[in-house]
Amino acid sequence: MNPYRIILSFLLCFGVLTTYAQNAEKAPDKYDQHKVFTPSFYPAKGNEYRTAAGTPGAKYWQNRADYKLNVTLDTAQHRISGTTLITYTNNSPDPLAFLWLQVDQNIYREDSRGEATSPVAGGRFNNKSFTNGDEIKGVYVIKNGKAEKVDYLVTDTRMQIKLSDTLRAGGSKLQVRIDYAFDVPQYGTDRLGRKLYKDGWVYEIAQWYPRMEVYDDVTGWNVIPYMGAGEFYLEYGNFDYSITAPSNLVVVGSGELINPAEVLTPKILSRLAVAKGSDKTVMIKDSAELHSSDLHPQKASLTWHFFCKNSRDVSWAASKAFMWDAARINLPSGKKALAQSVYPVESKGMNAWSRSTEYVKGCIELYSKEWYEYTYPVATNVAGIVGGMEYPGIVFCGAENQTGSLWEVTNHEFGHNWFPMIVGSNERKYAWMDEGFNTFINKVDTKVFNKGEYYEPADAQKAAPNMFSDDADAIMNTPDVIQPDYLGYAAYEKPALGLTILREQILGEKRFDYAFQTYIKRWAFKHPTPWDFFHTMDNAAGEDLSWFWNEWFFTTWKLDQSVKSIDYTDDDPAKGSLITIENLGGLAMPVTIAVKEENGHTGTVKLPAEIWQRGGTWTFANKSTSKLSYVIIDPDHVLPDVDPENNSFSGVAIPKDLTAAKVINNYMEAIGGEKKVKDVKDLVINSEGNVQGIGVIRVSDYKTPDMFMQDISVPSFGNQSIGHIVITGDSLNLVQMRKPVPITNDVKGGIKARYKLFPELDFNKPGYTLQLDPIIKVVNGQLAYLVKVTSPDGTKVNYYYDQKTGLKIKQFTDISGSTVMEFGNYQDIQTGIKIPFSEKTNVVGQPIEFKVKSTAVNSGLGNDTFK
Repeated sequence: MNPYRIILSFLLCFGVLTTYAQNAEKAPDKYDQHKVFTPSFYPAKGNEYRTAAGTPGAKYWQNRADYKLNVTLDTAQHRISGTTLITYTNNSPDPLAFLWLQVDQNIYREDSRGEATSPVAGGRFNNKSFTNGDEIKGVYVIKNGKAEKVDYLVTDTRMQIKLSDTLRAGGSKLQVRIDYAFDVPQYGTDRLGRKLYKDGWVYEIAQWYPRMEVYDDVTGWNVIPYMGAGEFYLEYGNFDYSITAPSNLVVVGSGELINPAEVLTPKILSRLAVAKGSDKTVMIKDSAELHSSDLHPQKASLTWHFFCKNSRDVSWAASKAFMWDAARINLPSGKKALAQSVYPVESKGMNAWSRSTEYVKGCIELYSKEWYEYTYPVATNVAGIVGGMEYPGIVFCGAENQTGSLWEVTNHEFGHNWFPMIVGSNERKYAWMDEGFNTFINKVDTKVFNKGEYYEPADAQKAAPNMFSDDADAIMNTPDVIQPDYLGYAAYEKPALGLTILREQILGEKRFDYAFQTYIKRWAFKHPTPWDFFHTMDNAAGEDLSWFWNEWFFTTWKLDQSVKSIDYTDDDPAKGSLITIENLGGLAMPVTIAVKEENGHTGTVKLPAEIWQRGGTWTFANKSTSKLSYVIIDPDHVLPDVDPENNSFSGVAIPKDLTAAKVINNYMEAIGGEKKVKDVKDLVINSEGNVQGIGVIRVSDYKTPDMFMQDISVPSFGNQSIGHIVITGDSLNLVQMRKPVPITNDVKGGIKARYKLFPELDFNKPGYTLQLDPIIKVVNGQLAYLVKVTSPDGTKVNYYYDQKTGLKIKQFTDISGSTVMEFGNYQDIQTGIKIPFSEKTNVVGQPIEFKVKSTAVNSGLGNDTFK
């Protein structure tokens, strides 16, 4: 499932203009080492099915489902009809008097439980139209080669088959045949659907056949209904399936096409043969050939026959609008696979889907080398209406994606071929075991792909306020229980960050990678639980991590590490320093501390999380030889500290004669002088940023004395404006997705202060008060003066100015919800003034750096710009 579509929905629903990350104004969690380091975290000992070491036990079992599927796609009616024949093997120690199956198409019925539990305001998983769901024509058990009708009952997205003869334990088999049909919805909860492009409909087909529920040793039958957010839990088996469709359609699917000579022409087969031996993308069917009649057999319809071995599911796509290209995948064992992409001509281009196959090949080769070898013969990327959805050997990605967003969604969806396609966890209950693990390996992969072409260093501190908001849900919740606004954090980002912290801060790469690889190998094509994962990591890494699993996955505790004080041994800096740190939040984490002395020496101190077993305060000796200029906890922002303002402590005193007015004057001189600043009558700034592969364009127009306009758009989604704000005098108007957003008076002052061009010009006006903080601050390793400004309307803003350069490097409004902005890379623009060409902030907890691309000063902006 696509996390970047979730991120985009955050941008659209919450906006990038008025979204405020909470500053840590509230009282922090009280730290209690007894709760963190509890000895009773693990609930039970191992058994003969699952050991305490995290391995499948000596008597581990799982049932098996093999499928033979035959369906026809009716493109006139947008309808699929056919038969599924299931060979079900009961390997459990239990006799089964009934079977449970999934009939997922029923979520698209108007009376479905998924529809009843969907928010009225809409959302990713809401139905946009309705169908009759799975239309069951007949259900039969095959006995002695004869089909006998059986008693069945459909309840929402589940079907119970009541057996006349109990299916015996220990490997007994049963065949079930179901005749069925369904109408393909245009929008299928962003997991399947169809869309009309210039050259025809693109069908992306999934959840397209009645399939077995899992019967396991944990809960027996797993019968949580499909309601949208919770994905799938499926048995493994072999899939032999055929799709009959009009002959001018290209059909791609999970596994291997086993009758290519019957459905492809010699010209296409020849091109595919070249692609299978090429590391460069080879065009199989170009845009100019979409309507060519000699590129498919001259019949009314064709039957495409696929086989997928040892899989939990299969999916497919079909269209006469498909362009098609492919290349070879090189696997570590020496085996080869085929990467291919199909997409409409609207998606063509080297900044778009013409690079898709390169992305498919790149990510699969990297994952295979790092974690576990790819297991399918083909990897297909399909462009269509589905924003991002994964299936074995085939994924659906939004046709509108370009550049970094296309890499990110492709990389993510194919990462799912490891979690949950190879490691078959229960997605319906534990979304984090596939989405979170996958998001983690995506980040490892992106750092390497094409020498880091799309890599962006993470900033966990900027992500922390939203990830650990007061209304956050714990990771260990079912996805349907996690609130929609938080699913992106609880299922994706927080578990991924947790694994990153384990790998980089607690275990180290070698120990972590070995343990994680061990988990994958142990549970490949099996059904692990969270406890199997926890136990495996503990045992393979050689570390009792129960404290980490407890706090990170089961609670919403926050991290707030703080530097309390700096003292010196015998009050003599030459004898060393004593640094006291505090844990003010609920989480325990390792501590990394950067130390800089007045003599210029620098050092780094690393302390394990176990220091917090002693309580919430810790003092350690540092072998310094002079006074300390500053101490910074977590200088690289790798931990999600909710209050980074207390992460630093400076031993440098503020000059006695320094005042707030002098700091402001030094800033004005540093950017060119007050006269030149006042000469700026209007200013246009065009900036670009990136949120996890999604490019964002920001246009900001200023006109003195009090007019401002900002528009933010996303190029890869049709350059649609996702936020537009206009300020004229006391008037403030905000529009998001063409809908006005009401602004309350308690935040209006803060928004206006944020978008003031040169607010320092007003500081000497009546009603403003300035206060210089007596303690020098540290901002990203720079000593800074903090000036607290209160405006006539009572709005309080904190401004930080670099001690050496005088330039403003940070600001935020001193109210709950203020977004922190950090400034850098000051450059000259027209009229001889300097402005920051870099602004680091966050968008609903996602760090972003806007970089200025162009400016225009005194270009004569008209008032119409600000309407």
